[in-house]
Amino acid sequence: MAFVVGIGLLVLVVEMVLSYGFDLKGTDNPLHWWPQPHGFVYMVYLVATALLGFKVGWSLTRMVLVMLAGCVPFLSFWVERRVAGEVEAGLAAARQ
Repeated sequence: MAFVVGIGLLVLVVEMVLSYGFDLKGTDNPLHWWPQPHGFVYMVYLVATALLGFKVGWSLTRMVLVMLAGCVPFLSFWVERRVAGEVEAGLAAARQ
């Protein structure tokens, strides 16, 4: 989910550059439709992060920090790799 949100955030950045940098407003901007679906995808990411955090026993602070990583371009990719590695290691340790 973090990967999808990261890609969506990069598309949103392109939309904002087109809108504010090149003054393409409304339907002149080919990505004018993207902010609303991006917001929905981000909400799904928040729920997925909360569900994962509760299952693996993260603190509320850690959950919020992982959620906020979806707001910074490229940070979600780095956090996703780090968190996935930690969770996989924890699952492997629990299996033994």
